[in-house]
Amino acid sequence: MNSPVLQTADLARSFTQGGQTIEVLRGVDLSVAPGEIVALLGPSGSGKSTLLQAVGLLEGGFQGSIRIAGTEAAQLGAHGRTLVRRDQLGFVYQFHHLLPDFSATENVVLPQLVRGAERAAADERARDLLTTLGLGHRLTHRPSQLSGGEQQRVAVARALANRPALVLADEPTGNLDEHTADIVFAEFLRLVRGEGTAALVATHNERLAARMDRVLRLHEGRLA
Repeated sequence: MNSPVLQTADLARSFTQGGQTIEVLRGVDLSVAPGEIVALLGPSGSGKSTLLQAVGLLEGGFQGSIRIAGTEAAQLGAHGRTLVRRDQLGFVYQFHHLLPDFSATENVVLPQLVRGAERAAADERARDLLTTLGLGHRLTHRPSQLSGGEQQRVAVARALANRPALVLADEPTGNLDEHTADIVFAEFLRLVRGEGTAALVATHNERLAARMDRVLRLHEGRLA
C-alpha cells in the first residue's frame, strides 16, 4: 500500500485576540492517498483556509505533525519548507494571482524555471497543460486579455507545472459564476486525475464536493 502523500497528526492552531485565545484548528488528523482528490467542506470561519495554510507550509505557529510525500515538514526551517513547496506542492486560490505582464504560457513556464527546468522543456510542458485545458489558442495572451474562467485555467496549469505530489486548492472556483465554475472545476478534476496528482480542495459547495473521491467536513476546527 502506498504511503499517504499528506498526513497530519494532532495539528492545532490558535490565535490570541483581545486577551482571549481562539482555537482555529483543534487536533486535526488527516490523510490523503496518492492520486486521491479530497474535498474539505465547511462554512466560512470553520478553519478550512487555516488548515490549507498549515499543510501548505505557508506560515508558522502550528503544533503537531505534517508529513508531505514522506517528509516531516512541520519542523523544517524556512529553506526546507521552500523546497517542499517548490518540489511537492501546487497551489490554486480563489483569485488567480497571475503575473500581469507575462503571457499565459510564461506564467506556467516561470515556476518550472525556478525549479531548474530547461526553457524548451518548460515551454513544451506549459503548452501541453494549457492545451489540455482548452487554451491552445490563448497561449500568448496576457491575463488582462483572458476571461475569468480562462485566467483560472492558467492558474490550474501553473499549479500542475512542476508535477507536484499534492495540489492544494482554496475555493478554486469561488470567484466565478456557477456555469463557468462547473466548467473550470470539471477541467480541474480531469487534469488532476490525468496527472495522477493528489488534491485537497477547500470548498463550501456541496455540489462540487460530491464530485470528488472523498469528503471531509471541518467544523469548529475539528474534522467530522
